[in-house]
Amino acid sequence: MFEAFYEMSATPFARGIPSNELYMPPELEEVENRLKYVAQRQLFAVLTGDCGTGKTTILRRFSDDLDINRYKFLYISDSKLTPRNFYRVLLEQMGFVPKYNRGDAKRQLHEEIEIMKAVHGIQPVCVCDECHLMSREMLEEIRFLLNTHLDSQSPMGLILAGQTELWKKLQLQAYAAIRQRIDVQSVLNHYDRSQTGAYIRKQLDYAGCDRDIFTDAAVDAIHQYTAGTARVIDKVCTSLLLYGSQSRQRLLDDHAARIVLECEFS
Repeated sequence: MFEAFYEMSATPFARGIPSNELYMPPELEEVENRLKYVAQRQLFAVLTGDCGTGKTTILRRFSDDLDINRYKFLYISDSKLTPRNFYRVLLEQMGFVPKYNRGDAKRQLHEEIEIMKAVHGIQPVCVCDECHLMSREMLEEIRFLLNTHLDSQSPMGLILAGQTELWKKLQLQAYAAIRQRIDVQSVLNHYDRSQTGAYIRKQLDYAGCDRDIFTDAAVDAIHQYTAGTARVIDKVCTSLLLYGSQSRQRLLDDHAARIVLECEFS
């Protein structure tokens, strides 16, 4: 709707934007490099951040940048994940029919991973998302998975991703054993004012819009309301663009931002 009015060739602030078009400030580039190191060395990592701070973004970019000739990317996002389903999903994503029994499926997974690495030279990299909702039983199973070869190399690169509550949970004494196994820990922060402006500019560039649509004062208002949370920035900017196209405003200022925020987000 607003794309035609603003002469855009694509829709900004939407899901599904190609990973090479995503906004990647130095801080996110550093996080991705750390995840690549985890994949290369088959380490255990934890990635946390508040809701909407870009976990999905960084994981998409990380997945797309992995060399498919060297790595097999496995992804699980299940708030009610059980050990049996964990092995079942991994085996299915690897192209195998999982055995029904949990113990058999676990042994099958390890055997297939060893074949994949020894014969095909491919290392599995597993990302478990929404892990702040993961049960203690499942977290303990992950510890046992990492302990398969005692103190030798883990069978796969493993990344637990979740909201900030995940790291708070892992600080509890009950999770000391798994916390001690963590090799890399990264935290995603909210964008500052400069990054919020750069994020918006990157979205407009992707849309083929080479001129500013939001004034500096509008960006100030957007940042103040969203606290630099990418997902909320997307929603506010989309609403502003809809408002601007309907009211025939080519340039959106802080007055327009206040109207939209008060009417749609208060």
